[in-house]
Amino acid sequence: MPHALNVTDMDKQSQHYTVRDGMTPFGRFSKRTFDILVSASCLTFFSPLILWCWWRVRHEGSGEAAIYSQERIGRYGRPFMIYKFRSMTPNAEASGVPQLFNQDDDPRLTKVGRFLRQHHLDELPQFWNVLIGDMSFIGPRPERKYFIDQIMAHDSRYECLYQIRPGITSYATLYNGYTDTMEKMLRRLNLDLYYLEHRSFWFDVKILWLTFYRIVKGDKF
Repeated sequence: MPHALNVTDMDKQSQHYTVRDGMTPFGRFSKRTFDILVSASCLTFFSPLILWCWWRVRHEGSGEAAIYSQERIGRYGRPFMIYKFRSMTPNAEASGVPQLFNQDDDPRLTKVGRFLRQHHLDELPQFWNVLIGDMSFIGPRPERKYFIDQIMAHDSRYECLYQIRPGITSYATLYNGYTDTMEKMLRRLNLDLYYLEHRSFWFDVKILWLTFYRIVKGDKF
């Protein structure tokens, strides 16, 4: 794991430092082929589990759709709609201001939503995002523009991540955990940039395996 820069170091470097994609053209082709084949297989194989999650959310809900969509920023800085199973109450952001999720004790979580989040089942609909090309299995976690603007105010290198598709999991997720503060967001950016510069098909396979292992083990991240 690379040394994580502190916020001051990042502010100094962001004005003149850029990161290029380290993956070869063949690697990018292999990665996209893998994403298509595996996401299609997962949508088929996990269809009973997906239907069960949909039924549980609908059963507990108050008439709201079981699958929740939200705008995120993806490749080339273009917005797209990310899909998740609804895990929070319908008025979770009633103030109109985006709020960070409190992983340990967020009162906005529903009973079923807490279970889905703990086991990462709320992210199953993102297999569709991968299949249609909005996302990849491995890549920087897709963020909302509201928080990207705040990150960019500290470190403009975030724009380098627009070279690649965001992912369901990432190198940064494994080693930085859930980001609920600006300090963690900036550490995550540093790790995402390391991934961008060093990524390869086999690096992706390693990240995917470690993610699967940690989910099965029951780790929080």
